[in-house]
Amino acid sequence: MVLDDLGSSLRGTLDKLRGKSRLSEEDIEEIVKEIQRSLLSADVDVSLVMELSDNIKERSLEEEPPAGTPARDFVLRIVYEELVDLIGESTELPLEEQTILLAGLQGSGKTTSAAKMAWWFSTKGLRPAVIQTDTFRPGAYEQAEEMAGRAEVDYYGNPDSEDPVEIARKGLEETSEADVHIVDTAGRHALEEDLIDEIEQIEGVVEPDTSLLVLDAAIGQGAKDQAQQFDESIGIDGVVITKLDGTAKGGGALTAVDQTDSSIAFLGTGEEVQDIERFEPDGFISRLLGMGDLGQLAERVERAMEQTEMEEDDWDPEDMLQGQFTLNDMQKQMEAMNNMGPLDQVMDMIPGFGGGIKDQLPDDAMDVTQERMHTFSVIMDSMTEAEKEYPKAIGASQIERIARGSGTEEENVRELLQQYKMMEKTIKQFQGMGSEKEMQRMMQQMQQGGGGGGGGGMGGMGPFG
Repeated sequence: MVLDDLGSSLRGTLDKLRGKSRLSEEDIEEIVKEIQRSLLSADVDVSLVMELSDNIKERSLEEEPPAGTPARDFVLRIVYEELVDLIGESTELPLEEQTILLAGLQGSGKTTSAAKMAWWFSTKGLRPAVIQTDTFRPGAYEQAEEMAGRAEVDYYGNPDSEDPVEIARKGLEETSEADVHIVDTAGRHALEEDLIDEIEQIEGVVEPDTSLLVLDAAIGQGAKDQAQQFDESIGIDGVVITKLDGTAKGGGALTAVDQTDSSIAFLGTGEEVQDIERFEPDGFISRLLGMGDLGQLAERVERAMEQTEMEEDDWDPEDMLQGQFTLNDMQKQMEAMNNMGPLDQVMDMIPGFGGGIKDQLPDDAMDVTQERMHTFSVIMDSMTEAEKEYPKAIGASQIERIARGSGTEEENVRELLQQYKMMEKTIKQFQGMGSEKEMQRMMQQMQQGGGGGGGGGMGGMGPFG
């Protein structure tokens, strides 16, 4: 994920304080210099870096840590709070009727973001519509139509018209029954005068409640000028950061937020229409520092279980806690995991698993894990219903047949059966937990049990309880 290098670097810097109970001025100087290097290498603007590092230095030297708090946890908390303060609050987007105008350069991801945002509003019970006004880029109309179809939202565009302002006007009329109108505008390869003039005219017609600047996470230092010029033209209320699943540095997007005195509205985390997150500063910075994001994790779990149950109406995950755990249950669990998104993103949200632990894994570890899950699913598709319902009865001859039928190795089938036994044992432990109250107590202990880079005691009230 974007900013992973920044997060890894910050965590590595803070790890130098492990075992220390008090901080010297030399310790603080060294830590601040490392933080400066981390932020600058992530393309965060120099003036912001200096302001942030000065604040961290001043607070680390002047504030008294709570009794018994390790030096690392004390500085970590200061870094966390200063980064959250730098990014600011999430852009205000009420769940009510509104018009949103998207601006940005060509290739920034506006068209994809329009459909993703529409999908997100639809999950909140609103009826959104996407209006495509880009008459400049070949294929813009077709891409927007296809994306809106995948999002299952209303759409308007006119491939035969060359007047984007008229398309915007007509689009509002044709989609008048929608609650939320998302107007996608044309981009160029640079901030050309005709682009600015065009978007100003569109803004005058649609009179947006909110104008969002869409930025590719790889924008770098160029974000500053881009953000300033769009802000002067139409006023920028918030930023959408796209392509967060890539390897870009991402600091330029943070610079744009500061430059426009705005905030972040959404994060684009993948290619699918569902790969979008409403930006929450606490959770984002918590993930960055390896402390998890239980709020976003819970939302993804809920969404994944809903999707999995919709695909298989006769499967109820709660049945696993009541009776026998089968390979059918295991397969549905894996489908739910896939619906949650890439495993490396999911790991970032789990306190104790993101950050430090993930830093120690090989670069392809998550890809290998997802590939393994896919192999297991193919194997289970080659089993009979009886075998999936009672896998303990599967013998050597059946393993040979299943491997041959699935195009895998017999060792892969044995790995699946071994994984099943481990999961069955875990499920039985949950079944033995007894009351719902006891289950809640155990989950609370898991949340409090460690934060990877967060230094314990995080609880359910955010990274620092």
